[in-house]
Amino acid sequence: MVRLNRLFGPAVLLWPLLAGAQTQPELAAILERLDRLEQENRALSEEVRALRVRLDSPGGSRTTPAAEAETVPGAGTANPTAGSTATVEDRLAIQGQRIAELAQTKVEASQKFPIRLTGMALFNAFMNSKQNGGAEYPVTASPTGTGLAGATLRQTIVGLDFRGPATVWGGSVHGSVYMDFAAGATNSAMRLRTGSVEIDWKNRSVLAGVEKPIFNPREPSSLAQLAASPLTGVGNLWFWLPQVRVEQDVSLARSTGLRAQMGVVQTREFGPYAGSGLTGPLEAARPGVEGRFELFHNLDEDRRLEIASGFHTSQTHVAGTSVASSLFSLDWFFNPLRRFEFTGAFYDGQNVTPLGAGYQQGYWIYYRRALPVHSRGGWAQLTLHAAPRLDFHLLSGQQDDTNHDLEAERIGKNLLFGGNLYYHLAPNVILGLEATQLRTGYIGRGIRINNHYDLALAYLF
Repeated sequence: MVRLNRLFGPAVLLWPLLAGAQTQPELAAILERLDRLEQENRALSEEVRALRVRLDSPGGSRTTPAAEAETVPGAGTANPTAGSTATVEDRLAIQGQRIAELAQTKVEASQKFPIRLTGMALFNAFMNSKQNGGAEYPVTASPTGTGLAGATLRQTIVGLDFRGPATVWGGSVHGSVYMDFAAGATNSAMRLRTGSVEIDWKNRSVLAGVEKPIFNPREPSSLAQLAASPLTGVGNLWFWLPQVRVEQDVSLARSTGLRAQMGVVQTREFGPYAGSGLTGPLEAARPGVEGRFELFHNLDEDRRLEIASGFHTSQTHVAGTSVASSLFSLDWFFNPLRRFEFTGAFYDGQNVTPLGAGYQQGYWIYYRRALPVHSRGGWAQLTLHAAPRLDFHLLSGQQDDTNHDLEAERIGKNLLFGGNLYYHLAPNVILGLEATQLRTGYIGRGIRINNHYDLALAYLF
């Protein structure tokens, strides 16, 4: 026995070294794989933590119309805010399912960071009365026309949501790209809706992309009108504009804070609706400056108040002259009771067409002068969470252009009111019913009315 110990003792002591020498490449591969799995788990944990923060503070997420705004209309932007359409349990169930699926079949970019496919398959069956102007969802009631009904999948939304590593000074990078199929009236070509790249720090962020105007981030809730933003032409200035903006959060108290946003946008310019004696080129895009300052307060874990003011200023260049585009805005979110939410926005200014007013009468040409059209409008929505799977939305909006700035037979006022309901057949399947009436007042010609009815079936993925 002593002899055996003498023979095999050194071998036993040297065995770990020999084994390590023989399996060093395999150990390196295992360590690399463990490190990659740890990074993926960390990214998933950050997504869950961000979701819980949004769920714990209704309407309090950053106002960046990224994933939530696009996949669940009206869930607020950022989306902000108007009307959450699913219970906390439903959203956590969806998120848990997505995390499990990602763990099994993950999608990676070439740089080894996860990308999430998201969006909404949306089917709409609709019917309009006679004054529809040939549009599926008209933004003005036309003076003449015939009834129109049909069905479409053109408002289906497809998006990519991505998150990157920590970057300069410890900031985290994330972003999104969203598309739909509403580029043409008949060919249903794919087009870009929104997209952005954002760097977040603890109390500051920088965003570059194509999003709603900085001064008007909130959205009404609708599954009927998504090719253009809901309540287009009746108070919601919505154009998705190229922009760069900076956001700063300031804590004023334990439950109170201030959020300031400033940035530069690129407007979409349109020609005048009338002309006499003045002709010349129009610059299709112009730079503008926008800002928004939001005060928020958490009354308790379920109730929250947000109120914000904003502004826009730019110049339209046409026919060798300039027309000022400027406005002041006010928007809000308030849920005084757990089941009720009140959301809306208001604006007052001139030449608002470059921001998505719905019809091109922001200025007009008279003799050799270009004169701005003064406009005032806004929208409001009341949301009732009637049951865990059932939400009701009552909404209304109006755009009122100053009559003495306009010629005869032009639109003086555009008003819409109506409502819709969302019923969750499953956590990610929504049945929507909507009925609205659009009343367009023409100067000297009276009011034209269009009724719109819509049945929607949405599958969130």
